[in-house]
Amino acid sequence: MRRQRREKHRTVPPGFTLVELLVVLAVIGLLAAILLPVLGGVVESNRRLRCQNNLRELGIALRTFHTSREHWPAGAESREYPVSPGHPHAYYRWSALARLLPYLEFSQNRDSLSLNFDVPLYMPNLQVSVENTTAVGTLIESFLCPSDRSIAVAVGFGPVNYVTCTGSGAEGGTPFKTDGMFYINSALTSRDVRDGESHTVLMSESLLGDGPEQFFNRKLATAERVYTFANVSPLTEAACRQSSLFNFTNRRGFSWANGEYRTTMYNHHRTPNSKDLDCVSNRLVGDVTVRYAAYGWRTARSNHAGGVNVLTADGAVWFIGDSIDAAIWRAVSTREGGEQERF
Repeated sequence: MRRQRREKHRTVPPGFTLVELLVVLAVIGLLAAILLPVLGGVVESNRRLRCQNNLRELGIALRTFHTSREHWPAGAESREYPVSPGHPHAYYRWSALARLLPYLEFSQNRDSLSLNFDVPLYMPNLQVSVENTTAVGTLIESFLCPSDRSIAVAVGFGPVNYVTCTGSGAEGGTPFKTDGMFYINSALTSRDVRDGESHTVLMSESLLGDGPEQFFNRKLATAERVYTFANVSPLTEAACRQSSLFNFTNRRGFSWANGEYRTTMYNHHRTPNSKDLDCVSNRLVGDVTVRYAAYGWRTARSNHAGGVNVLTADGAVWFIGDSIDAAIWRAVSTREGGEQERF
């Protein structure tokens, strides 16, 4: 009997004490604290690489467009609509990205992305033309940075993170005949790049907008996601600082089809990820050839830690830190300023 009790006692498996359990949990927590940021960094590194690949793809499309048409696409289109001669020319507004669609590889059905460029983006009723509604509303993966949200920010429009460079933002952020590679009705060629293609930026990226589509509470306005609307054109720093109207009519980056400063154009007036709010306006006076043209000081922005990706005219993609010297940042945005700055 005693032997049986001793044998039974020996078969009882030893258990964990509370102290041992707490030690194990502490070790697991410590390992998680060490490994999770590393894994997060790996994920973001992969996203940044995919973002750079998107820009390279756009660079190839721009080159192919240039070879085919003997010029780069316009940053935005502005012209008469013969059916309605009084229609503001700026409402044509097709972007460079819209013109690049035939030169890009897509997973989507190409028929669904067919656009009729003979009609304005915005018709006289201020709605997208019926024949373009489906395409304009399509979310295109290669127009979106994986580090951002990749969701629509306006009903009926496909969003966009990649933006064409209009230059330094001189003359109050004018959209007309700027010192950069893209502007209203631009049709520049490689011969126009006097500073050298490796010294001249074509595109960068910007974050999708957030917040109400029109609001007046500055406490809700963050530089990362919101722009201010100034009632002057050309822009002035004072008017931008004093404005109390934010996200006027639409959030930033709401449409890849729309060629203006809220959507597919930007400049180097401010350095990347500036703490100052982006600022835009519309020309409210003038004849139909210039009325409602969009002025802007909109800089490159991203969720990548410490900087943004840019595409230069030679097809190279660079990661540029937020701390870049402002003079260099502006120099590389111009096509013939005579500067020899490069990244």
